[in-house]
Amino acid sequence: MLAEIKGINEECGVFGIWGHEKAAELTYYGLHSMQHRGQEGAGIVSSDGVELKPYKGMGLVNDVFKHADFSELSGKVAVGHVRYSTQGGKVIENVQPLLFRAQAGSMALAHNGNIMNAHKLRGELEEQGSIFQTSSDTEVLAHLIKRSGNEISEETIANALNKVVGAYAYLILKEDKMFVALDPSGIRPLSIGRLGEAYVVASETCAFDQIGATFEREVLPGELITISDKGISSTRFAMREQRKMCAMEYVYLSRPDSDVNLVNVHASRKRMGIELAKEAPSDADMVIGVPDSSISAAIGYAEQSGLPYEMGIIKNRYVGRTFIQPSQELRELGVKMKLSPVRGIVEGKRIVMIDDSIVRGTTSRRIVQMLKKAGAKEVHVRIASPAIQHPCYYGIDMSTRKELIAANYTVEGICEQIGADSVAYLSEAGLEKAIVKDKTLNQGICTACMTGKYPVKEDGQKEIAFTSC
Repeated sequence: MLAEIKGINEECGVFGIWGHEKAAELTYYGLHSMQHRGQEGAGIVSSDGVELKPYKGMGLVNDVFKHADFSELSGKVAVGHVRYSTQGGKVIENVQPLLFRAQAGSMALAHNGNIMNAHKLRGELEEQGSIFQTSSDTEVLAHLIKRSGNEISEETIANALNKVVGAYAYLILKEDKMFVALDPSGIRPLSIGRLGEAYVVASETCAFDQIGATFEREVLPGELITISDKGISSTRFAMREQRKMCAMEYVYLSRPDSDVNLVNVHASRKRMGIELAKEAPSDADMVIGVPDSSISAAIGYAEQSGLPYEMGIIKNRYVGRTFIQPSQELRELGVKMKLSPVRGIVEGKRIVMIDDSIVRGTTSRRIVQMLKKAGAKEVHVRIASPAIQHPCYYGIDMSTRKELIAANYTVEGICEQIGADSVAYLSEAGLEKAIVKDKTLNQGICTACMTGKYPVKEDGQKEIAFTSC
């Protein structure tokens, strides 16, 4: 789906590598492969075993590192980050990894997710004398670690992690060690790979493919991993709970060539389309998908329904994502700039238009209008996920119910609002069938934005005042 105005905006992406001569350069390529997870800023911190050296900036990975001298980011260790903030704070100070220097040793933090009790923790830390340099909730963990003890260690990190509530994947780098941590519910994706003798950590496995690394395993919920020249070790900072991987990773956020919790994203999206065709068939002439994340589901829908799949919408590859435009007017213009109907294909046809989700409805309405203006006889919208009716508190930019069209209109009302001839959503059962392979502890998805069933709760969770990631 083309992310809508104030719609689904990506989370962030983290990448780390330990034990490679070209650590910083490989981190650059890893971040480039995960550019879709954040376009606001990017950064790398490398270590030569003695000193942490940062380089970061605002904008896309290519732009940030266009003039970078990677010889200055020397060392066999590096961590990197691509950022999208969900609540303001679009300043260089918030671009990660965040670097903290102290006499007892420096520390760099890269974070994907959202700390729900950051406001409360920050207030307590400020009362104890902490002075914050950013508006990012990531900085809260750094202060908690130092408050737990002078040494940056498994013990101090575990103590700090047990005070935060939310969804998070952390990379924590000091001069001679890298720490990797995932929240107890495993809401955020995080994997470990190998490149020769080097260890690699990334939000998505597509980053491994980019640099020629091989996938080793998932980081488990509540797990704290330590990587050093001595090798890799694992401990738990919290009891592992039933995994609740964010369903939107499969629906929209992740690249189709990534495997998220051992499930291929393209394959899961195709199965969503298959289940959608079973649940909501349509009397039509063809199936089309909204580029790019809906294509896999459209192929599945066409395959199951026996209708031909056609390229009815073309995407302009040289236009940036609409949600990063600086004003609403430009975002709306960006929809027309980015997507164009193929008149010779859609004219006079009854079309099933597959999209991954509808958030506010603005983009869907414009696409339906474009198709009908191009001569489409009917446009039947089919959504390859359940309706998004609830805010996300775990790191996706959907913070209020008033922004969500499905929270304020019936399906019939949505159909009228976007100008479609019919609208239907995939059921929750269909989504789970498409994604979850078995019922083991490591399987399971978070569908809170669709069902209102939040796996992690915190009093005052709607009072999220800090920038995620």
